[in-house]
Amino acid sequence: MRAWTWLLVVTALAATLLGIWPRSRPVVRVGILHSLTGPMAASETPVVHGVQMAVDQLNASGGVLGHRVEPVVRDGASEPATFAREAQRLIEEDRVVAVFGCWTSASRRTVVPIFERGGVLLFYPVQYEGLEQSPNVIYLGAAPNQQIVPAVRWLQSQGKRRFAVVGSDYVFPRVASWVLRDLIQAHGGQIVAEVFQPLQTPDFREGARQIAAARPDAILNLVNGEGNASLFRALRAEGVTSDRVPTMSFSVAEPEMAAIGPDLITGDYAAWTSFQSDADARNQDFVRAFRARHGSAAIVSDPVLAGYEAVLHWAQAAERCGSFETDAVRLALADQSLEGPGGVSVVCADTQHLWQRVVIGRARPDGEFEVVWDSRHAVRPEPYPSWRSRAAWNQSLADLHAHWGGRWSGSDGSRPPSPAEIGATP
Repeated sequence: MRAWTWLLVVTALAATLLGIWPRSRPVVRVGILHSLTGPMAASETPVVHGVQMAVDQLNASGGVLGHRVEPVVRDGASEPATFAREAQRLIEEDRVVAVFGCWTSASRRTVVPIFERGGVLLFYPVQYEGLEQSPNVIYLGAAPNQQIVPAVRWLQSQGKRRFAVVGSDYVFPRVASWVLRDLIQAHGGQIVAEVFQPLQTPDFREGARQIAAARPDAILNLVNGEGNASLFRALRAEGVTSDRVPTMSFSVAEPEMAAIGPDLITGDYAAWTSFQSDADARNQDFVRAFRARHGSAAIVSDPVLAGYEAVLHWAQAAERCGSFETDAVRLALADQSLEGPGGVSVVCADTQHLWQRVVIGRARPDGEFEVVWDSRHAVRPEPYPSWRSRAAWNQSLADLHAHWGGRWSGSDGSRPPSPAEIGATP
């Protein structure tokens, strides 16, 4: 399969240089829905590049079912309402057969009902909080048991017991904080500080003072987008450094580290399913091909890889079932395996999530992560943590949605209510 991947790279370059695609062939449209502007743009734009790279390679090798794949790119502008509007346009005006997109869970949860009504699949490339299983979403990022849970257990194995939780003020960090609280308390630990700031206007100076005063053993970082730079600057200004109080981040990959500045984050940790520094030949082949398109400074991350492989999963499923029709492609995806640059990925038929390897990396001064822990095997996805019933988790989520007035984000940065406080019980 590695040879097949390189054949795609070579043919893509040839097609780009020679313009040899037969324009008379039929066209099938797919959507790319990510933030190209706003505080999430630095994270999401590289994922768009990964998706486009896969589409170009497919076209250079003959397309899918004899069709040239035409990507339609829409900007979600880091706003759930804009994501909803652009998702509707992709389905109704552009007539796409599938969409690759979203980063924040606020944007994803806002558009999921639109994809369900429209009968189109969304391929989602980012780790998230769980508590979701839509028939119209293929989840290529980690579920809680494939990222959050093993990362906290690893910190606890290092003797950490007192934790500060910091996040952006929307559904992923808030729900993840419930998972973290349950897990930490079950193992005799304590959350000594919680700080949340709006995604659009993050200012963590006061929050960093609260964290420093609480004297945690470690910080669990659920901040997304540009807020990470504000967070790490504020922590360093308060004397909170990685050698004394390490931070474990769940949404900081290589592009975010570059935006923060490696000097501010060196020695801290991140949990993903892959890192750019992975020495596997397939991964390094992909990094070289990506940089051949976007320059030697281009950065690959776990979500970039997932966005790229999402297109390959869709194309392989369509070829297997001989159709672009949503129900047929969904059935073909069940238990489908694909050998891509990230290794072998398998779609779990029960959940439409991927089996995932888990890796924890320590940030280095050169902007890469050094792996310090590796699950060494793929972990079966569990979208709903097993220590509460699915009904209880769903009720907690519904109550939180109502608490926010029917939105998937807050606005004041106050401590998130626990499931018990909003009416749900285990």
